[in-house]
Amino acid sequence: MDAARRFLTALAAVLALAAPASGQVLGREAALQALKSPDVAQRERGVVGLARNGRMADAPVLVAALRDPDESVREAAEQALWIVWSRSGNAQVDKLFAQGLEEMNGGRFDDGIATFTRVIELAPEFAEGWNKRATLYFITGEYRKSLADCDQVMKRNPAHFGALAGYGQIYLRLDDPERALEYFKRALAVNPNMGSVEAAVQVLERAIAQRKKTI
Repeated sequence: MDAARRFLTALAAVLALAAPASGQVLGREAALQALKSPDVAQRERGVVGLARNGRMADAPVLVAALRDPDESVREAAEQALWIVWSRSGNAQVDKLFAQGLEEMNGGRFDDGIATFTRVIELAPEFAEGWNKRATLYFITGEYRKSLADCDQVMKRNPAHFGALAGYGQIYLRLDDPERALEYFKRALAVNPNMGSVEAAVQVLERAIAQRKKTI
C-alpha cells in the first residue's frame, strides 16, 4: 500500500531530479545502459528514463537502484518504481486507475473501491490495481479484505515493498506485533530507504522484547 498523493506527485518529482538541460529524457534502452554508469548524473538520468519509458520487466533494475551508493539515485528509483508499477499497458485500465486515484484522494472511498474492482476485473494481472484496493480496504477498516488483496499483489509483484509494509500496518491493527515486525523487515529487505518503517521496526523490537520479559 502507499499514499495516493505520493503517486500523483512522483512523476514530476523524478523528472525534476535529473532531466538534462536539453529537456530530453532517455529512451528505455539508453536508460538501462545509463544505470550501469559510474557517474551519478548518468544513473539519475537512467532512473528518469525508466520512470518515463520503462516497463514492468525493468522493475528489478530499479529495485537494485534502491541500494545505489548515491541518495538521490535511491530516492528517484523509489519514485520511479511507483510510476512503473502503476502502468497497466492498457489505455482503458490506466484511465480507470487514474479515476480511482482521484476518488481515493477526494475521500470517495466506496467509489474508489468500486473503480479499482473494475480495474482488477479488466486486468487481473495488474498488481497495482489490487494494491490500491488493498489501500482503500485498509482505510475503511476492512483489514481481512486488505490482507487478501495484498496476497494478490505479492503473487504478481513479490518486490512490492509498499504491500509488504501494508501487511505490517494491517497486523498492527489486528494486534499481531510479531507478524507486523516480520513484514516490516521484509519491506526493508527490498527497500532499505523507508525511514518510517525502520522506526516502526525499532519500536516493535523494543516492545516485543519488553513484553517477553514480563511473561
